[in-house]
Amino acid sequence: MTAGDRTTARDTSAPAGSALDPSAVPERLRRAALRPVWQAVHERLSSGHQVSRVKVSGLGEEQQAAVADLLGLDRYPGPSITIDVARLEGALGGLDVRTVTEHVVGPLDDRRRRRAEERLEREALLEWFAAHPVVAAEPALLALSAVRAGRDLLEQALAVLAALPASGRPLAAVAADVTGDPHALDEGTRLGSLVLKALSALYDVPAPEGAEARRALWERAGVACDALSTTVLVAGLRPAGDSALARVLRIWDGQASVITLAQLGDPLELRERDVWVVENPTVMALAQRRFGPSCPPMVCTSGWPNSAAVRLLRSLPGTTLRYHGDFDGEGLRIAAYTMAKTGAAPWRMSTADYLRALEERSAAGPGDDRPEAGGLPAPGRVTDAPWDPGLAPAMRAHGLAVPEELVAERLLADLA
Repeated sequence: MTAGDRTTARDTSAPAGSALDPSAVPERLRRAALRPVWQAVHERLSSGHQVSRVKVSGLGEEQQAAVADLLGLDRYPGPSITIDVARLEGALGGLDVRTVTEHVVGPLDDRRRRRAEERLEREALLEWFAAHPVVAAEPALLALSAVRAGRDLLEQALAVLAALPASGRPLAAVAADVTGDPHALDEGTRLGSLVLKALSALYDVPAPEGAEARRALWERAGVACDALSTTVLVAGLRPAGDSALARVLRIWDGQASVITLAQLGDPLELRERDVWVVENPTVMALAQRRFGPSCPPMVCTSGWPNSAAVRLLRSLPGTTLRYHGDFDGEGLRIAAYTMAKTGAAPWRMSTADYLRALEERSAAGPGDDRPEAGGLPAPGRVTDAPWDPGLAPAMRAHGLAVPEELVAERLLADLA
């Protein structure tokens, strides 16, 4: 905005007091040669700001003559002229600049007001999105707020994400269940693309390029996955009942075993009330070594829980699931995902637990914890932990990750 734009004798951004009869606009003002003037005035008034001067460029000789006649100039203005709005209005014979402009060019916009309204709408949308239960449970999905999408589309995408992992169901079946349209998640649809972007943000992987990468990402979310090769590692499960799975697990008598997605069906009734869920197989191996056949019920997600792990954890009625994972960026996202999908409670995953692990690590050896020095690794991209608002800031401040294996002894003490 120039200095001239800030002051004006008349507020030309406000609507005229009354509509103008089109026949009252004389032909001399509606000449084709003057149209560049009215178009320039129209553009400036549509900004929503007060306007005192308007620059008109690209004038040909006939148009320069028309402008000189209109403003009473003693010479042609040249290809470009800056017109004082008050002088222009004085040349209209009592007519209003705004109303004449609208009659010649068309209705004026108010871009300033429109931008303000759009900003408020966007802020309201982002506030709703951040407070949505699916996003609140998995803050990594906040990255999706950068995508320009309407509320209806975002609601559909979040509904799809809430329905995942899909336990091996076809994509069309998932789409039909959530939206009523079996083709809603097909390749090239806005909804399908949005859900894939959300999965990329959730798993912290690049957006898929090509059909094979998209298929792999859907499979990671349990869509049309192989029910035989999708497995979950367990130990200490001794369920009651006569199902084949229950009988086999009792035969194993607490030893580690692998369950396929295809084997999971009816709920498993356990005598124990607590089921301990870990992210890393090493922790389960240590528990097996210490407790042997007396190992308490454990489930290992082996990183991101697949559809077999989620289905199993959902099929243990009457138990309390207690989850522990790595203290790093991905570990927090995995923990949030596992808790959101299964109702698990955090197990030694607080800020105090993280800081205690750092203190114990520092007391146990040299203080150089830099990754390049062979110490603790960097945590990577850290997103918020819904169960403890202070955990992510603490990890960002310290810049160090604590792998689950380093606190295994404390976890095993809980199991004992």
